[in-house]
Amino acid sequence: MEEHGIDDMTADAGAPLWNEERPARPHALFIACGALARELVDLKRMTGWAELTITCLPAHWHNTPQKIVPGVLRKIRGAAGKYGRIFVLYGDCGTGGELDRMLEAEGVERIPGPHCYQMFAGTKAFTDMAERDPGEFYLTDYLVRHFDRLIIKGLGLDRYPQLLPDYFGHYTTLVYLAQTADSRLRDKAATAAARLGLAFEYRHVGYGELGDFVAEAAEPSATSSTAH
Repeated sequence: MEEHGIDDMTADAGAPLWNEERPARPHALFIACGALARELVDLKRMTGWAELTITCLPAHWHNTPQKIVPGVLRKIRGAAGKYGRIFVLYGDCGTGGELDRMLEAEGVERIPGPHCYQMFAGTKAFTDMAERDPGEFYLTDYLVRHFDRLIIKGLGLDRYPQLLPDYFGHYTTLVYLAQTADSRLRDKAATAAARLGLAFEYRHVGYGELGDFVAEAAEPSATSSTAH
């Protein structure tokens, strides 16, 4: 199956980081890109939001963005009447505004921003980076972990290495926007930059605006989204 629910992954996520007497959080569903799965499970644990269910669609759909809108819509319709609130954790992700148009019609809120790079780095910081050097290519923890599968094989560079200048010739720097302080991932990102012939820059940004969004959505007094 291509669609993945990940709520069961939280069972062994470690000790809760909240007071056991905290108010009950809203029963909510996050419909998210699979590239955010690990981070959302961590944030669920850190906020103590036991009433949250997370379900993810395949991260590789970024290569076929026409699948994203109908996939998200199926998840929304399938959740009808089951949750008090529904949120979508996606950027526009190549849908050309179609995702936002569908969500407006369905009355469902999504996290602001065009892509996960901005979510993690923060809007101002990402805008500053992009204006400073439009030739930056970005990786997150997820993309570093799956660099060979998603970038090298996904673009066919394992079979046609001569295409490397066509894909990356206009880039200058690979910027690793790290969610975790993992030296192994940092080394792997530096190796990826060398493989692409790019300079390397490391920035530990954590969860950024994604973390802020989850924390705000977890508050019992937060504005509700349509649950259908």
